[in-house]
Amino acid sequence: MVKKVEFSHLDPSRKVPVRPGIERVTLAYNDQNMLCYFYLKKGSKLELHRHEAVQNGFVLKGKVRFFKENGSSFIAGPGDGYVFESNEAHGSDILEDSELIECFSPMRPDYAV
Repeated sequence: MVKKVEFSHLDPSRKVPVRPGIERVTLAYNDQNMLCYFYLKKGSKLELHRHEAVQNGFVLKGKVRFFKENGSSFIAGPGDGYVFESNEAHGSDILEDSELIECFSPMRPDYAV
């Protein structure tokens, strides 16, 4: 069983690099669900990837172009939500400095603190 974090405060000093220009703060989680906050710099990119967890997100600030393996894409801005299914290949181009909240279910062990 994975360690459980029931409560945490968003503290930018806890940022962890994910890729160049992409940083994450892992917030609360248990073995079923995980909440993370992402800081994304304009011009950064997340290549096509997939993971077991369903990924549900909400854009707080900025603009991000999300794309899928099938060639479809959409641009998400402040107030927009999105979801990627388990093992659905997806990636992103960061069009503006952006901040996102994302939930993963089940939790991602690689993001545990």
